[in-house]
Amino acid sequence: MRSFRTSLSVAAVALAISLAGCSTAATSSASSASGNSGTTTTTQQAVTAGTIEEDTHYDDDDLTWDSATEVAVSLADGGSKVTSSSSTGVAVDGNTVTISAAGTYRLSGSLADGQIVVAAGEEDTVRIILDGVELGSSSGSPFVVQSADEAIVYLEDGSTNTLTDATTYADQGDDAPNAALYSMADLTIAGTGSLTVNGRSTDGIVSKDGLVMASGKVTVDAADDGIRGKDYTVLLDGAYQVTAGGDGVKADNETDEGRGWLLVSGGSLSVKAGDDGVKAFNTLTVSGGSVTVAESEEGLEAQHIAITGGDVSVTAHDDGVNASGGSSTTSSDAGTAGGGMGGPGGGGMGGGETVGDYTVDISGGTLTINSEGDGLDSNGSATISGGTVVVNGPTNDGNGALDVNGDLTVTGGTVAAAGSSGMAVTPGASSTQSGVQVTFSSSVSAGTPVHIVDSAGAVVATFVTTKTTASLVFSSSAITDEATYTVYTGGSADADSGVTTGSISGAEEQGTVTAGEYTQAQGPGGGGGGGGRW
Repeated sequence: MRSFRTSLSVAAVALAISLAGCSTAATSSASSASGNSGTTTTTQQAVTAGTIEEDTHYDDDDLTWDSATEVAVSLADGGSKVTSSSSTGVAVDGNTVTISAAGTYRLSGSLADGQIVVAAGEEDTVRIILDGVELGSSSGSPFVVQSADEAIVYLEDGSTNTLTDATTYADQGDDAPNAALYSMADLTIAGTGSLTVNGRSTDGIVSKDGLVMASGKVTVDAADDGIRGKDYTVLLDGAYQVTAGGDGVKADNETDEGRGWLLVSGGSLSVKAGDDGVKAFNTLTVSGGSVTVAESEEGLEAQHIAITGGDVSVTAHDDGVNASGGSSTTSSDAGTAGGGMGGPGGGGMGGGETVGDYTVDISGGTLTINSEGDGLDSNGSATISGGTVVVNGPTNDGNGALDVNGDLTVTGGTVAAAGSSGMAVTPGASSTQSGVQVTFSSSVSAGTPVHIVDSAGAVVATFVTTKTTASLVFSSSAITDEATYTVYTGGSADADSGVTTGSISGAEEQGTVTAGEYTQAQGPGGGGGGGGRW
């Protein structure tokens, strides 16, 4: 077994990841579904990242094999059988098919009430090709990896596959399966086919070790958590759509140092979650691809959150981006060293609270937040050095668009944070990029353009909020420190929301503001001075 490095810091993940291109599997035209053709080699060149093969079980070689070695298994109620050359690695007992040896196994067909079990050696790599498979179970999980060094689930090109578990599991033991696709070993999902996972009892896809989603089209509908890895969860490429009653996608190892981290470096992820959207116990990094959390209590949550690239959009009933730790039922603003993960209605001022070992670091990509609680919340510090951050924050004064217990440092990028004015937090003294703070005497209705205009009459920024707003903090390289800007509302904008361009023709002048002079905020993240209020 490969030995892994014992820790992953935000900086290591952010700096080391470099994506290469990806392509679909290259398969000889002589290959067939039964896998008994010649000795052609089936290869998929997956997305690679600078540290993935060092920090996880994943290797490009996992997706390369000799098709002549495939063992083909046809699944049928009461009639499952090996259809290629015989293999001592497959045993059929009624509607249970057990794979007990390393190798590549191509499965096709269906079991209305059955199970695929992998019970291989601790040093064995088992590759299972799903080539038009439909599995169901009335008593538990239809697909269980009990033991192996690594299990690879490969979705054959053009195939449609479905896993559906029972609504109630007969085995309720501590280590008993609790997901429609459940693995006690490192798990890789790859290929260009599709997989639908219905976790009707608890979870959809679970690895009790590491989980790498290399490619494929995967749809998960789960009663509790959608996709859950323990040591790490990695999305390299593919398209993932998750609907979950609990957390959407997570990595939850809370005990081993350097584990419990999650990385999205490509592909697309769409989540609707009853609890947190995308969550890691340790570090959550987005370096590429797209992440859309369409519904959640808290959108992104981890001790350390880094966005270095990609396109992230979050909608949350509570905090949008939350750097914290602890129980999700404890308010993120409890003022304790642990911080706690905010529950519904949580949030509040950043002032007077312990500054813990929590960070939000945004250096690239785009981040758009729509939250009812705090927008961008860190129980420690936050740094914005690149990319674009747009926050459509809370309308109640008990929360803020920005909420940072420690210092909010802005050195680059574009930041537009709109919301209520009661808990407004502004860039701190360590910031090298200037900005302006606007506090309106009466709220600006949703969809109204807000323009920041320099002394020459040029519109340097236009922002369109999606919600009623009483406060706006804006920072970009277009703002000159100590310069005076006039703020207008109305007129026109070239986009329906966010940071855009626009015209002040027909707009109403609201007053002036001086760049770099912020009204003292509720927390230590605030600057000081005289921001504009009208």
